[in-house]
Amino acid sequence: MISKLPRWIEFGAFTLALLAGTVNAVGLLGFAHQSISHLSGTATLLGAELGGLSGSSLHLAAILLSFLLGAALSGFLISSPSLKLGRHYDSLLFIEGAFLLVAIYFLNQGSVLGHYLASAACGMQNALATTYSGAIIRTTHITGIITDLGIMLGATLRKERFDRRKALLLVLITAGFVTGGLLGALLYGQLQFYALAAPALICFVLALVYHLYVIRKAS
Repeated sequence: MISKLPRWIEFGAFTLALLAGTVNAVGLLGFAHQSISHLSGTATLLGAELGGLSGSSLHLAAILLSFLLGAALSGFLISSPSLKLGRHYDSLLFIEGAFLLVAIYFLNQGSVLGHYLASAACGMQNALATTYSGAIIRTTHITGIITDLGIMLGATLRKERFDRRKALLLVLITAGFVTGGLLGALLYGQLQFYALAAPALICFVLALVYHLYVIRKAS
């Protein structure tokens, strides 16, 4: 049941969604208007351009592959999709932050490697956000989140019980993603690709907080 979720889940989900929203805003503003934290638009563009076999289609395919490899790395370090204290979430967050920092360098050099590193970072995060007590927690896109909220509202109209805790979690993820988009736009306007340093810092802080939390619980 969603009611079994520890209270820190809401904070973590909001912060991760804010992180992803920030990265995605920088991608939309600076990566030729390409989304980074999710792949629906990228896959659609790839399909539209496959007929021409252009360099752009190869680039889009590489973005998809980068996201896949990032998720694969997450799957390698975390053996189960169920959230459990003590797993290597801090390691993944640290790697994600490092990828974003290195992406800044390549993007400022005009290299597409920066795109791929940012996409891999989001792939890691999307795989890191998992399930807990039957609740699906995704933080790099909100299509499923809005869908779940709609389903819950529809069920409520049928007089079914409304799970306020789950609704709060979903609303916080949505709010975090939107807030991240605002933050990313503001930072990109001032810092260009250096705006990715902000989500990288968030990754490092979350990794440290989680690591210290695990040590405290184990003692």
